[in-house]
Amino acid sequence: MVSHSASDRVLAGLDPEQRAAVTAPAGPVCVLAGAGTGKTRAVTSRIAHRALTGEILSRHLLAVTFTARAAAELRSRLTALGVPGVQARTFHAAALRQVRYFAPRLLAGRAMPELLDSKVRLVTLAAAKAGIRADRTGTRDLAGEIEWAKSSLVEPGEYVVAAAKALRETPYEPARVADVFAAYEQVKRSGGVIDFEDMLRAAIWGIEDHPDVADQVRAQYRHFVVDEYQDVNPLQQRLLEAWLGGGDDLTVVGDASQTIYSFTGATSSYLVDFPRRHRNATVVRLVRDYRSTPQVVGLANAVISPARGSEARLRLELVGQRPPGPEPDLRIFTDEPAEAAAVAARCRALIDAGTPAREIAVLFRTNAQSEVYEKALTEAEVPYQVQGAERFFERVEIRQAMVALRAATRSLPGGIPLPAAVVEALAAVGWAPDTPPAGGAARERWAALAALVQLAEEYAAAAPVVPIGPAAAVERPATLADFTDELARRAAAQHAPTVEGVTLASLHSAKGLEWDAVFLVGLAEGTLPTLYAKTPEQVEEERRLLYVGITRAREWLWLSYASARSPGGRPRRPCRFLPRLSPSGGSGRAGAGGARPSERRRTQIVSCRICGATLLAGAERKLGRCAACPSDIDEELHGRLREWRRRMAAGQRVPAYVVFTDATLVALAERRPQQPRDLTAIAGIGARKLGLYGEAVLALVAGAAVDEVCPERTSEILP
Repeated sequence: MVSHSASDRVLAGLDPEQRAAVTAPAGPVCVLAGAGTGKTRAVTSRIAHRALTGEILSRHLLAVTFTARAAAELRSRLTALGVPGVQARTFHAAALRQVRYFAPRLLAGRAMPELLDSKVRLVTLAAAKAGIRADRTGTRDLAGEIEWAKSSLVEPGEYVVAAAKALRETPYEPARVADVFAAYEQVKRSGGVIDFEDMLRAAIWGIEDHPDVADQVRAQYRHFVVDEYQDVNPLQQRLLEAWLGGGDDLTVVGDASQTIYSFTGATSSYLVDFPRRHRNATVVRLVRDYRSTPQVVGLANAVISPARGSEARLRLELVGQRPPGPEPDLRIFTDEPAEAAAVAARCRALIDAGTPAREIAVLFRTNAQSEVYEKALTEAEVPYQVQGAERFFERVEIRQAMVALRAATRSLPGGIPLPAAVVEALAAVGWAPDTPPAGGAARERWAALAALVQLAEEYAAAAPVVPIGPAAAVERPATLADFTDELARRAAAQHAPTVEGVTLASLHSAKGLEWDAVFLVGLAEGTLPTLYAKTPEQVEEERRLLYVGITRAREWLWLSYASARSPGGRPRRPCRFLPRLSPSGGSGRAGAGGARPSERRRTQIVSCRICGATLLAGAERKLGRCAACPSDIDEELHGRLREWRRRMAAGQRVPAYVVFTDATLVALAERRPQQPRDLTAIAGIGARKLGLYGEAVLALVAGAAVDEVCPERTSEILP
C-alpha cells in the first residue's frame, strides 16, 4: 500500500540536492557526496521513499557498504523511517550469506569449506615451501600482497607483471612473492579451507556458471545501493556486476576526493567512469557541508583544489552550512617533543573548558608516530585511546625490543654512548639504522624500532648525567639500564586503563569518523606526503589523505609540524599540501585571487613571544602571541590609543579600522614599540602607515597625551 504521507515526511528537511538524489528515477544513479554533506541521510531517504511510494519492495533491495558499523547504521535509520527488512550488508557478509545458502547445490552436497579468519599461518607455511624464512612482519606483508593480487583478479602466474604495472613496492623480489602466492593457494586447497577473496569468487562463480543460482539471486535482489563506491576493488565490482546481471537499478554513492586505499586494490575508476559506463545515469552532487564550520570547509577546499589526476575530475567544492567558528590553528614547532607537548596542553585546556575527551582526536600519518603523543598525553594527565592499532608499548616488536635492551644491559661493555648502545642492542631483533625495508608492515615495524632510538637520543640529551647516591656527589652518564627503566616506567603509565579518552589514530583509520576538535600533527615533508609516495598518483593520494583528516573536524582544527624530529636535528619542510598564507596572514589557497606564480607571496614567519610557537593566523600574528597565551597589555596605553584612533578616524571621515584594527591596537599596547622598526615588525603596519601615524604612535607609547599628538585638523595628514 502506498503511503504518501510517510514518503512526504521522508522528504521533509532535505536540501535541494539531497531531494534530487532521493527522487531520482529508477536506473543508474551516481551520488557524488562530499564529506559531511549528509550522504547517509540521502541514501536511506532514497531507499525509504522508493519503498513507501510502492516503487520497490524493500525485500528486493540490497544495500552494500564496507563496514559492519555502516551497515548497521543503514538498517537502523531505515527502520526509523518505517522501512524495516532491507538487507544492508558488507560485500563479504552478503557473499558469505549467499555461498552458505547455495553450498549444497554448488558443492554437490558437501559442506562449505572452513573460512580463514587470517592468512598468516598459511602464508608462513607457503613462504617456507617457497624457500623464504619470513618473520611475523614479513608474513603480514606477504599476506597483504596476496590480498591485493586476489582483490585485483591477479593470478599467481600474472603477479610479477601486474605488480610491475601497479608499481608495487614488494617485500621480496616479485618472482619470490609469486612463488609464495602459488604455494599459498596449494596449501589452502590441501587444507580444505578458503579465504575471504575465495568467498567472493565463489559467489561470483555460483552466479556466472549456474543459471539457476543466477535466476534465484536476481529474483531476490533487483535494486542495489553501494556506499563508499570509490573504495570498490575489481573483485567486488565483478560480484556487483554478477548480481546485476545486466540490470541497471543501481545507486552508487562516493567521493573521489576520499580515495585513500589504493594500496589494498581499491580504485575510484568505477566511480569516475560511472557516467560513461551508464550513459543514462543521473548524477547528483551533494556539496552542502553540515559537519564542519565554514573555516574548516574553506581549508579543506584550499587543500584539495590543486589536486590532479582522474579523481580530480569529480572534485567537489564544499559549501559550509554551519555558523562561523574559529580559524584553524596552523603551527610550527622546533621538534616533535615540543609539538606533542603543545598538543597535549591544548587537549587538557579543551577538556577543562568542557569539551568531552571522546570528542577530541589526534591524527597522524603512521602508527609509529603515536608514541610521542602517548607520552605527552600521559604526562599531561589526559586520558586517551588508540584507534585501529595497538598502543606503542603493546606492539610485539616493542615488547621484543625491550627484552633485547634488558639483555644488552648485561652483555654490552660499559662506556658506549646510550644511542649507540640501543642501536647495537636492537640488532638482536633484526633492526639496523639503514634504509627502511619494503612492505608496509615491515616498514611500520622498522619505524617503531627507530622511534626507540630517537627516544634514547632524547633521553641522553635531556638527562646527560645521573646522580649516584643520596648526596649526588658523583654523577655518571645515563646508561642503557637507566633507559630500560625509563621505558618500563612509560609502558606502565601508558597501560593504565581508560574508559573515555582522546582518540589517537592514523589518518587511514580515521576515515568515516568525526570529532569536535581534531589535531593533525606531523605535517612535514617525508611524513606527509610519505617518502614512499614517488609517482604523481601516489602523491595525490597523500593529498587526499590530508583532505580526509581536515574534514573529520566539526569545529576546531589544529595543523602542525616540527622543524626537526628531535632537538637540534636535521631541518624539515612543511607539507607541500598546506595552503600558503595570503599577504594579510590569513590562510588561503596559494595563488588565490588570480595571482600568477611569480606574484605569489609568502608571509614572514612570526613566532609567539611567549611560548615560541610559529604564528600563522592573522590576528595572532598582529598580537605577536598565541590567542591562548596570557596578555601583558598596558590598559592605560590601550585607552589612549583608542581615543587617538577615534579622533583620527573622525577627522578623516573613515571607519576606525581604516586607521588601525582593534588587533593592531592591542598589539601596540602589549608590545610597546620603541622605534620605527619595532612598529613595522607588527603585522599590518607597513611603510605607508608608518609614515602617516608612526611618529604619533611612538609618542603615545612614550607617554604623550592624546591632545599632544593629534593635529588641530586631522585631515592635514591625508596624502
